[in-house]
Amino acid sequence: MISKPLYRTTRGQAYVGDSLELLAELPDSSIDLVMTSPPFALRRQKTYGNVEESEYVAWIKPFGVEVFRILKDTGSFVLDLGGAYRSGIPSRSLYNFRVLLTFCDDIGFRLAEDFYWFNPSKLPSPIEWVNKRKMRAKDSVNTVWWFSKSDFPKADVRNVLAPYSERMKKLIEDPESFYKPKKRPSGHDISSGFARDNGGAIPSNLLSIPNTESNSGYLRMCKEFGVERHPARFPLELPTFFIKMLTAKGDTVLDIFAGSNTTGFAAEILDRNWLSFELNQEYIASSVFRFLEGQELGLISKILDMLRDSHADYLLQDFEYTLDLKKTEKGEKERGGQTAFF
Repeated sequence: MISKPLYRTTRGQAYVGDSLELLAELPDSSIDLVMTSPPFALRRQKTYGNVEESEYVAWIKPFGVEVFRILKDTGSFVLDLGGAYRSGIPSRSLYNFRVLLTFCDDIGFRLAEDFYWFNPSKLPSPIEWVNKRKMRAKDSVNTVWWFSKSDFPKADVRNVLAPYSERMKKLIEDPESFYKPKKRPSGHDISSGFARDNGGAIPSNLLSIPNTESNSGYLRMCKEFGVERHPARFPLELPTFFIKMLTAKGDTVLDIFAGSNTTGFAAEILDRNWLSFELNQEYIASSVFRFLEGQELGLISKILDMLRDSHADYLLQDFEYTLDLKKTEKGEKERGGQTAFF
């Protein structure tokens, strides 16, 4: 890329700037996965720059056009969109479905699959229709569109198998006493092979992931240094799921609305190369906290000062940083280094 990043790690680069301008610097067919959560079309203006519902499709379409260009033929585009209500009435907006149709009909994307992220910890909203008038259930599900550039994108659900239920574990341990092969009312013939241990269950397209980050290193350091934390962070497990399912080690992952760089951090953990684009310099600068947990506050303060330059090109290489994820071994450490992708 022509632009210089704000900071770099062993596998990735974080940039400050307009995503459309930064996308234009990428070559055709160069990215394996774009995973992002853009500002939603909310009626209430947020600090991270959401766009009015009526303008949303026209606003986001150019990003889709550029993403289609830079994706490899086997690549995927995963787009997380939260729901919204129409102004002043308890009627749902269809903006996220209009985005889906526009991207497929006008740009040429395929809808590989529709996913739904259920956040069981989400607070009741919108206040008017849920809390005050009690006319609607709380809105706790986001649509997550998995777009692809071709009919057969790279994907392997074996990389994201879910733990077996207790019932299934018993079936695997003793299939003869627990289950007898038979035909179901639907006509499906369930054979004894159903009791084979495949290492886990195929996940559904309903992802139940609570967004309960409250004491992470990122949040602690935002408080410590008086930096505004990004108000709309998705949980680390969400990009992790799609990165594992849709890419392999060494592939390149891009987030065009990076915010606090959760996607880049997940990619780093999983040995993928990554690029992150974010318009708000303060948000992407403070995202470096994710890679600095356990470091001395004085060092972190110096790095934060350096990142006041939007093209600081700071390289995280002279110290170790701890990468923490549920599926990462406790205490695992990686050393930062230098990699340039484009």
